[in-house]
Amino acid sequence: MKVILMNKNTPVLEAEYNTLSKHFDNIDNIININYAPLIILNAYKKGEDIKELLSTWFRGRGIPSFRDELDLLLDRLNINTSQELIDKAFGLSLTDQYWLKPYSEDIKNKDINFFENDFDNLDYTNVTFDSSKRTLNINNVNLYSPNNTTDGRLKKSWIIENKQRYLLKGGYKNEVMQPFNEVLASMICEKLEFNHVKYSIEILNNKVVSKCACFIDINTEFITAYQILYNNCNKMNAFNDYVNILKDNGITNAKELVDNMFILDYLMLNEDRHLNNFGIIRNVESLKWVDVAPIFDTGQSLNILDYTDEELLINGDGRFFYSIGNFNSILPEIKDIKKYNLNVLDSIPEEFSKLLHKYQTITKMTDRRINKICTLLKSRIDKLKEYQNSF
Repeated sequence: MKVILMNKNTPVLEAEYNTLSKHFDNIDNIININYAPLIILNAYKKGEDIKELLSTWFRGRGIPSFRDELDLLLDRLNINTSQELIDKAFGLSLTDQYWLKPYSEDIKNKDINFFENDFDNLDYTNVTFDSSKRTLNINNVNLYSPNNTTDGRLKKSWIIENKQRYLLKGGYKNEVMQPFNEVLASMICEKLEFNHVKYSIEILNNKVVSKCACFIDINTEFITAYQILYNNCNKMNAFNDYVNILKDNGITNAKELVDNMFILDYLMLNEDRHLNNFGIIRNVESLKWVDVAPIFDTGQSLNILDYTDEELLINGDGRFFYSIGNFNSILPEIKDIKKYNLNVLDSIPEEFSKLLHKYQTITKMTDRRINKICTLLKSRIDKLKEYQNSF
């Protein structure tokens, strides 16, 4: 099938696309390579064959094979693999403006994109978040949806409320803390005045999920740190290389904003700051790098995967670009540690405790666990204060 890879209204390249394998068998014509996904553009500039990379990038837009309860979701959608979903809606997403236009069809972005055009979300949301083995009374879920291009292992679903796009995200299997940790990150960021995505708690099918508004609009795209750094940095010096790349592209306060993200990760023991959940926002018309993306996706924090009733782990290992190490080893990378007013966080443990107790009848979290989590949180705040006072 001959297609045109589009970036909103701009044609990027013409290619032969295999709808069965989701592979680009050939690239026929480069039209506007500057509007390609950044990872493709950088590889092209270095003279690399971009066909395989383009195929990998496009398949990576789909729901991953490790999505929680993926088999149940696929059964309810009446499909065999998540890869079948990628081009049910031209490969459209709510994180960027790329799509595949059939070469012989006169289709306009304004008529199909999910930023300006509504989509059915109720059925898709129900089949995503209902973990029971019962048969749902849904004959056909509308697969023309941005839910086909959500990443990560947690259950997710885009919804529309008052014309705004929101993402709902659950916990992993029986773990209930991820949604609360997202809200906690919002609470901390608000106190410290960090740019962040604001999360709230919703109850869906008697389960707790987090809810946040989409931070991309019809004129922008989210570019991950992975794309920015791909074959474009010294992995031993990735932090400085990343900041310098952002500065070279006009984001002058890059160091401060990236520092803020790692301060949050230290406070929350966030062990999942991988290269695909931070990055920058770019204007797809002008290709101007607008800003560092707001902080988001901090759910896997506070040692929730290592929690036991008998033990309270007060430290752990976090991700720092290409390395994984103790959180204490990250702090020396943040040079201006004295600028943070950590006293504003003193009320956070109590506020978080109230939030966890508010939903206790649904989560079934014990008082013991809640108290231990909030004790851990207070200890993180105190440890950062101690480190700050050592200067």
